[in-house]
Amino acid sequence: MIAIIGGGIAGLTTALAFEKLGIDYKIFERNEVIKEVGAGIWLAPNALQVLDWLGVLNQIQSQGNEVLEITISDQKMKSISDSSQKSMKKKYGFSTIAIHRAKLQQILLDEVPVHKIGLGMAFSHCDFIENKPIKIHFESGQTFNADALIGADGIHSKVRNQIFPKSVIRHSGQTCWRGVCEFELEENFRNHAYEMWGGKWRFGFSNISAAKIYWFAVINEISEKEDDPNTLHEQLLDYFKTFHPKVNNLIRNTPVEQIIRNDIIDLKPMKTWHKGKICLIGDAGHATTPNMGQGGAQAIEDAYYLSNMISQNKNFEKAFEKLEAKRKKKVQSIVSQSWSIGKMAHWENLTNIRNLLLRSLPKSIFNKQLIKLYTIEKFDS
Repeated sequence: MIAIIGGGIAGLTTALAFEKLGIDYKIFERNEVIKEVGAGIWLAPNALQVLDWLGVLNQIQSQGNEVLEITISDQKMKSISDSSQKSMKKKYGFSTIAIHRAKLQQILLDEVPVHKIGLGMAFSHCDFIENKPIKIHFESGQTFNADALIGADGIHSKVRNQIFPKSVIRHSGQTCWRGVCEFELEENFRNHAYEMWGGKWRFGFSNISAAKIYWFAVINEISEKEDDPNTLHEQLLDYFKTFHPKVNNLIRNTPVEQIIRNDIIDLKPMKTWHKGKICLIGDAGHATTPNMGQGGAQAIEDAYYLSNMISQNKNFEKAFEKLEAKRKKKVQSIVSQSWSIGKMAHWENLTNIRNLLLRSLPKSIFNKQLIKLYTIEKFDS
């Protein structure tokens, strides 16, 4: 029996992968109810290949929105770099899907047998001794014995903090607001995602359904003050007053309760993600900044490779070693690139040089990078 700690995207996808391959497990979530949280998420073709393998792709496509074009522009929506997903759709059968995180989480949750989910089970610590079951202690005082433990409990992972107490969360120095609103853009925006780079400020948006827009707004500073719901709209409108009018329209039409604020952080790359029969996946092991739209996708990839490694290697420690050997180089490259992109997007004094560099990047090189990013190894069924 494998215990999965965390009922987010990483944990639920792992549960479905274990279900598919007949691996015995139980998933534990700290909340009494797995809540609808977050705003939008982009699922690139690497994630969609795994979700197709799990049999949930059709539901995701029906509840999300297809993205066929991605544009990086200046703050007035003048293009700096355009990326078509059409060649990726031709190669893989689908392009990126933008969907509300809550929709994705519910789709995954509905496929996990109810009796295999333990709710209200907040991880406290575990006892692990070689050749003995792992004894998991929960804050409620309950315990559970497992043959292996998967830490899928996010960037602030309690599992990681126990086994790797010297792990370091890095702060980018940027603050991000994410929102979802009911708003109908012109038809030509339906399958087109934008990210506007304005030096100190950055704003992006895409449809996540026919009349629902997900947006994010990033500033190159951290405010110590809590957001005041009474003035938040005015604050954001002031930050982005020089941006295209669409930005202001989206902010104005978003209820304040649909706006979430977070500092942009990641996890400093670690030497290893596992210790004995305990393994970290997703943000618990390699959290990345959101600048490449790959955080969720890499958690989903982890679930795919982890389940197949365990299916082929009944020795959990060997399976975890093989997972890390397969995944580490790619994941650490994404973490590094995403951090660099986040910094470059907010260059305040070198915007012309940055824009020239982006415009001069050959499409063929960019497409090769996408193919490398989206490639998933196939396992024998």
